[in-house]
Amino acid sequence: MKYFQFILIVFFFQLSFSQVYKSSEPLAHTFSIVARDSVTGNIGVAVQSHWFSVGSVVAYAKAGVGVVATQSFVNPSYGPKGLALMEQGLSPQQALDALLANDEGEMFRQVAFLNAKGDVATHTGSSCIEAAGHRQGKNFSVQANMMLNNTVWDAMANAFETTKGDFSDRIIAALKAAQDEKGDIRGSQSAVILIVKGEATGNSWEDTVMNLRVEDNPHPVAELERLVKVQKAYDFMNNGDLAMEAGDTKKAEELYLSAQKMFPDNLEMKYWYAINLLNNKEFEKAHPILKDIFKQDNNWKILTSRIVKNKLLIISKEELEDVMKL
Repeated sequence: MKYFQFILIVFFFQLSFSQVYKSSEPLAHTFSIVARDSVTGNIGVAVQSHWFSVGSVVAYAKAGVGVVATQSFVNPSYGPKGLALMEQGLSPQQALDALLANDEGEMFRQVAFLNAKGDVATHTGSSCIEAAGHRQGKNFSVQANMMLNNTVWDAMANAFETTKGDFSDRIIAALKAAQDEKGDIRGSQSAVILIVKGEATGNSWEDTVMNLRVEDNPHPVAELERLVKVQKAYDFMNNGDLAMEAGDTKKAEELYLSAQKMFPDNLEMKYWYAINLLNNKEFEKAHPILKDIFKQDNNWKILTSRIVKNKLLIISKEELEDVMKL
């Protein structure tokens, strides 16, 4: 019965979504990684290319289903179609085989599929521009084409497998390893990292863990790494906001301080940390921080008087007056 269902699914997709090579398809020669985090179950895809906005054509993901990287002479349909097939229950290899079988340009494609269980399938077409190749491992696949050196994919795999840190750190390490091997023969331009939950919550706004793009930059991997750090800091900020909303000012203070430690010159991070110090009646610690912020930008002082009304700042009239004199 399962075999019959598989045949029906493949037949349906062959009729509905034939793959035809078009000379107009984007030339996203690039390196990428698809991977699963064995700790959290999150799944992700990351890419770098000497091509504008590579994330808009190469990287695809759906929480609870899988991720796709489709590159070389890109056929973007591999993204949504591959995810649809895996959602129907096909393995990554079955899904990839079904699409390749109907693609007259398969020899130009480089594609990687990974499902929520960490199973992978990879195709490097015979007409991909050298140096081109891929390497699979437990819970990941790395692939590259039009590289200066044929050492790129092994370097990426080794970096992902050996780097200490969280999932995004390991993914970024793989991209950096490719760059260390000289990467794309043409240079660098854009990059993306897209991470979703391995188990869907049913709420799309909760299922995307990270979705960051660098569209046009001479050093896209370095910029992507910076943005990942910024997001981690703002994750602390967002959780601090939730703690404030719940009235847990002590927890909010800890979270805002964690963000501030990552970016000590960020005025907003310093500001909300100081506001929570005020809420916790730690005026001696809060006042010098706020004084420095107000000196740099007086609008933060104006904001301070406004957040009393909605009780984000719980302070007496006299205490507020002292703050306004800073």
